[in-house]
Amino acid sequence: MPKKLLKRLSPKPETLRDHKYLRIFGGLLNNPNLWALSRRSTPGAFAVGLFAAWVPMPFQMVLAAALAIVFNVNLPVSVALVWITNPVTMPPMFYLAYKLGAWLLNHPPEKFHFEATWSWLETSFATIAPPFLLGCFVIGIVSATLGYFIVKGAWQYSIYRHWQRKRQHRINK
Repeated sequence: MPKKLLKRLSPKPETLRDHKYLRIFGGLLNNPNLWALSRRSTPGAFAVGLFAAWVPMPFQMVLAAALAIVFNVNLPVSVALVWITNPVTMPPMFYLAYKLGAWLLNHPPEKFHFEATWSWLETSFATIAPPFLLGCFVIGIVSATLGYFIVKGAWQYSIYRHWQRKRQHRINK
């Protein structure tokens, strides 16, 4: 697994410990396992981060951090992966989740025009929320599972290739 790349792309421990929303975890952030990149913690961190990215709520970083602490997986990777959902990617991702949820519930997708008002949210929530939340949950579980097994497989393949190269180097000497 490209450990150096993950370390370079992951937020620094000091940055996360000092983050205003993550300070609520206090001493729990001092667990060294939360900062380790290993073949056990990294796939789990991908699962946590990808699942949290599909939870339609503000402050997904806090959810990802809490789940990383509960499952004792790499916290920076978990938190970084929730950034998949951002203002640019969120509309197509959540529209896909809504369409999937409507299909799973056998609902015809509602035609709606989004308005950023509280009254629109109140009136539309009853019809849009069930398929939307189901779609988010299903895609979150599927992406977390796929992410876990893909990263675990890539990590194992990397170890296999490392040992093959070592063995080949010994033979060539």
